[in-house]
Amino acid sequence: MLSYRHIYHAGNFADVFKHVVLLQILRALLRKETAFFVLDTHAGIGRYELAQAEAQKNREFDTGVMRVLDCADPPAAVADYIAQIRALNPVGHELTTYPGSPYLIRALLRSQDRLVLSELHPADVIELKRVFAGDKLVAVHQQDAYQGLKAYLPPAERRGLVLIDPPYERKDEYERVADSLATAYQRWPTGTYVIWYPILSRSLVMRFHHAIVGTGIRKILCAELCIDADTDRTAFVGSGLLVINPPWQLKEELSTQLPWLWRCLAQSGQGRQTVEWLVPE
Repeated sequence: MLSYRHIYHAGNFADVFKHVVLLQILRALLRKETAFFVLDTHAGIGRYELAQAEAQKNREFDTGVMRVLDCADPPAAVADYIAQIRALNPVGHELTTYPGSPYLIRALLRSQDRLVLSELHPADVIELKRVFAGDKLVAVHQQDAYQGLKAYLPPAERRGLVLIDPPYERKDEYERVADSLATAYQRWPTGTYVIWYPILSRSLVMRFHHAIVGTGIRKILCAELCIDADTDRTAFVGSGLLVINPPWQLKEELSTQLPWLWRCLAQSGQGRQTVEWLVPE
């Protein structure tokens, strides 16, 4: 299919939420000197120019990253995210570039760490390779994401992160995620896994959660942020993150950060934010 292009949605509220949490997990990995490995299964193009016609069509960044930049007194994790955004954009200028997950991950890597990017869309792979050309810490592969989970796990490094962030444009995507996750976890049970999913209807989310619980994997943290009423009307009102083997105290940290994000992003006062164990240890 390959019809999804993230440039239309770059910097939206779901990106903000996902990237704030992603940076926290990376910071936790950085607490130890030993090398770590990161696999981004649906990498996109790495970074997004917001002046492009695709990004300007719906300007989803206006109700995402732009709101966060304008909200006062961000918690430390959000301030870290804002600093990464500012570092990519000239001081005193408008926001012109938004970093995708690959760019944010690369910004925090040390010389001993390694990033593997998997992307199937042919045009996106070309751009992704251009962004990271000559970078010895980053490998870019045109490959089906779920094949990549088999190819690159377990890594030589004993520590690390797998980000699974599909567009869910296929009807069987939720099942593919659950099945592939079970296989990946069997190969590398000590890694941290982050699975992003859209909240389009509560019944669909419940079926997805049921499939994930059915894998038998333990220690799964679930965080969700909805900026509108969470119903079964099949509308994109929020997104969720499942974190397997989360860093120590991530649940407590998110419990203080998500209320701030919700207040900033859900300006209608609708929606909700939650963080709880889907499956305890």
